[in-house]
Amino acid sequence: MIKHVDMVVVGSGPAGQKAAIQAAKLGKQVVLIERNPILGGVCTHTGTIPSKALREAVLHLAGSGADRFGGGSPDMSRRPVTIEDLIMRGRQVIRTEIDVIREHMVRNGVELTCGEARFDDPNTLSVVRGHGADMYHSDYVVIATGTVPARPAHVPFDGERVLDSDDLLKIAALPKSMIIVGGGVIGTEYACMMATLGVRVILTEARPSLLEFVDSEISEALQYRMRSMGVTLRLGERVDEIRALPDGLVQATLQSGKHLRADTLLYCIGRQGTTDKLGLENVGLTPDNRGRLKVNENYQTDVPHVYAVGDVIGFPALASTSMEQGRQASCHAFGEPTTSLPELFPLGIYAIPEISMVGKTEAQLTAEGVPYEAGVAQYREIARGQLLGDEVGMLKLLIHEQTRQILGVHAIGTGATELIHIGQAVMTLGGTVDFFINNVFNYPTLAECYKVAALNGSNKLRLLRSGWDHPSADEDMAGPDHLPAAVAA
Repeated sequence: MIKHVDMVVVGSGPAGQKAAIQAAKLGKQVVLIERNPILGGVCTHTGTIPSKALREAVLHLAGSGADRFGGGSPDMSRRPVTIEDLIMRGRQVIRTEIDVIREHMVRNGVELTCGEARFDDPNTLSVVRGHGADMYHSDYVVIATGTVPARPAHVPFDGERVLDSDDLLKIAALPKSMIIVGGGVIGTEYACMMATLGVRVILTEARPSLLEFVDSEISEALQYRMRSMGVTLRLGERVDEIRALPDGLVQATLQSGKHLRADTLLYCIGRQGTTDKLGLENVGLTPDNRGRLKVNENYQTDVPHVYAVGDVIGFPALASTSMEQGRQASCHAFGEPTTSLPELFPLGIYAIPEISMVGKTEAQLTAEGVPYEAGVAQYREIARGQLLGDEVGMLKLLIHEQTRQILGVHAIGTGATELIHIGQAVMTLGGTVDFFINNVFNYPTLAECYKVAALNGSNKLRLLRSGWDHPSADEDMAGPDHLPAAVAA
């Protein structure tokens, strides 16, 4: 028997959850299919939640057992620390998340079914499980199946010495040394965590810098910080071969001929969309070579009633953006008016220190020929930054020379992923640098960085209009309005 519903959502990660709930809020009959017996997807079980729980545990351990900002390592001499020890703090969070997800689905009348979903035709899906199969005919389908770590055939994964990011959360004890292949978000975050725990980390990246989509000044600041933590960066170096050696070590051979050796190797180059079992050939869809689906601005695939959202459509592949994509897809499917500004979705990277950004980078503005000026505030200028002991942090505003609108906000340091939302709100409302100049921020807070950066940028614009060369970023700007907020007051 085939059951007809308004929408079928495949996958219960952040994107699938929000797509299902939004459709249910619009009074539609929705089925959410999850192949695993527990809801939440990668985000809850192997991705965002456990990795951020690990990060918080690392910071807690480093903060109490070492100079958190001075690059020291915690004292782990009493007994070996396991990953299990570190992520134990996240167990309750994960259990609570699962309960909350299920409660939201039940409360909104979303039907939950467990099994492997497969298209029989463009509108019909079978859900296969041990004791049989259910069939659903649906007006709309949302694919939110997420991704898994890419596991190329030439990499000898064994779950003990040669790992992917899922394997890392299962190792019995922390290694003394680790090679990380891939300087993207996952590789960078884990490199920082491991180094903070005293693991000797070598990170290799084929590109000339880490996180190439991030503002170059922020990326350089992160690289400087990572080196000060003891991370060895091999940038512009491609790995040709990975071998598990008889002596228990792992060797990575670089294209340049260098040999790197460590106790373990973490391979973090790319993720693969989990679309191989969906029967997409029965819909007329073909994923790319990484299993990802192409969508338009409304998250429709080439088959208009089939949507795809979340990691399965590629960059930025963040839980936050995935949630909004799911909501937007359901709104579009059922004609619910909504507004979306994906160009102003914030990005957050939970390295140590964390990074966040919204809007354009300097490189993008330069390539587009947009005249701009940068205003910068260093955490060490801000009382709150001094109280936190964070002398690495900074916040940068990119300001249009003529309109004075904020074109981009970039931050690195404590609380950067929270701090960015102030700039995001102002940009979304079309605000200018003058808002920050005239606004009053609580003292002492990191939010003061906005005022200091705005004054710094505004002074540069004033000098530019006067035909002077403004001083370098290392020099004090003349006039009281460049002083930190408390002093200027």
